[in-house]
Amino acid sequence: MARLVQLSQAELDSIRRLYESVMSYACHGLFFREGMSLADEMLKSIGPADPLEAGRTMIVERGWAEDVLFTERGARVRGSIEVSPGSEGETCHRLRGILSKLLETQRKQRVRLAEVECVSTGGRECVFQEESS
Repeated sequence: MARLVQLSQAELDSIRRLYESVMSYACHGLFFREGMSLADEMLKSIGPADPLEAGRTMIVERGWAEDVLFTERGARVRGSIEVSPGSEGETCHRLRGILSKLLETQRKQRVRLAEVECVSTGGRECVFQEESS
């Protein structure tokens, strides 16, 4: 069984701000890819289960969010660990990568989500919608 580590919300926010200070907003793509890699590892343990339901359970159990609702166009998330109230832009880049990979696995085609609403910028919840091709 894989070992797990815990990071606090403040620690994740501090790491994000450090990367942004060095790489500017280019690090957001890196965080997205990190999320996709995390989802790849999560998916290895689910077997034939529905990737969305199993992924939702893992996201909640591992503390990435309090709840996830997959929608026809993407996902709605309550209680994302990546939220940083008062930020100038959306901050849930790793979660965006995780959700994109889960949808991609379920649909068996490339999926990229954009965060169109974020609690960090004053939204009620974090909303992810599929990017237009």
